[in-house]
Amino acid sequence: MTIRLSAEQAEQLETVATVDEQPVAEVVRAAIAEHIQKRKKEADFQDSLKNRIARAQQLLSDQK
Repeated sequence: MTIRLSAEQAEQLETVATVDEQPVAEVVRAAIAEHIQKRKKEADFQDSLKNRIARAQQLLSDQK
């Protein structure tokens, strides 16, 4: 996977990684994991996920 960062974001990310003595990739993975865990707990995300699942189930049942 490739992401594009502004020069400022890239510099800030490098600084955080350097201060934390971690590879940039590990800092990015940790940030993504934290974001996912936070979103999974939010009601709007859960509602949207349930709606998406219901639409997929409806699509599958229409195929029968």
